[in-house]
Amino acid sequence: MASRAYNIPNLLTYARILAVPLIVVCFFLEGRLQSSDFARWSALTIFVVASITDYLDGYLARIWNQTSNIGKMLDPIADKLLIASVLLLMAADGTIAGWSLWAAITILCREILVSGLREYLAALKVSVPVTQIAKWKTTAQMFALAFLLAGPAGDKVLPYTTEAGITLLWIAAILTIYTGYDYFRAGAKHMVD
Repeated sequence: MASRAYNIPNLLTYARILAVPLIVVCFFLEGRLQSSDFARWSALTIFVVASITDYLDGYLARIWNQTSNIGKMLDPIADKLLIASVLLLMAADGTIAGWSLWAAITILCREILVSGLREYLAALKVSVPVTQIAKWKTTAQMFALAFLLAGPAGDKVLPYTTEAGITLLWIAAILTIYTGYDYFRAGAKHMVD
């Protein structure tokens, strides 16, 4: 049982969780380093590696037949921690501001609501599988946040990097609303006594 907890797919999930404080540290170093671009590029690098582990952990668990209960539980938690922390950091530094905050709020609210729904349905022994469009939603969120993490540093290399990130964030928010509705529709019949 313990060996399942420490298989490679689960180790990748643990690494994604550990990436969250590292990204936060990079972000807080931004104001203290002479080159704030270095801090942004470092945070982006950690985020990209963490995002790749999101794909790899599930893929490897399936092909190696190493799925585990702890992996099933921690994988969505790791995703939500990564996405929520970067959204909050981007809002705190003003990369996401004005009307675009609504896209970030939509994403955060959906993640919390769907987590609550999944927990409720799990208590009823009802499984709600992840749909293909939900995977696209996560991919759109990861790409949006990568562009936003690059932010002003990215704008120096590729003009309109931040604007591209904001556009992708709105696309992710629309997919988020759709997939959230999908989950609630699937779970609604189990919520009514």
